[in-house]
Amino acid sequence: MGFLLSKSMDANFKKQQEFMLLNSRLQMERQLMMQNQMRERQMAMQIAWSREFLKYFGTFFTIASVGLTVGAVKRKKPAMLAPIVPLSFILTYQMDSAYGTLIHRMRGEAESIMVSELDRLDLPHGTPTFDSIEKARRAKSSIAFLEK
Repeated sequence: MGFLLSKSMDANFKKQQEFMLLNSRLQMERQLMMQNQMRERQMAMQIAWSREFLKYFGTFFTIASVGLTVGAVKRKKPAMLAPIVPLSFILTYQMDSAYGTLIHRMRGEAESIMVSELDRLDLPHGTPTFDSIEKARRAKSSIAFLEK
């Protein structure tokens, strides 16, 4: 009788383990999907910010370029056109950031760093562990004396 009960309990235990494994896997997949969606939203906001900034900076650049050109022609001072050069570099960078391939080049460089320069990515004091996080949490907790 005890043997049959033990066998039944083992089967239930294995089913419970499989269920827990499946459940934890689903939870992990959901967390990964949520983190990826948050990353995508942040990237979209960053690109949208670049595009919005480009509108304002493009307007400023156009007005400044026209004004400096008119001033240089009227006063016959070509040196007045000098500020257009650095402003054009900024405009070009913003255009590349908002509509160009900057993000693709940055991603490629990041992948290259992750492959060939992995040592540059190490965190100070190494990767946080459960114990280090728990130790810091207990140190800051006002009820730490209850948990020991």
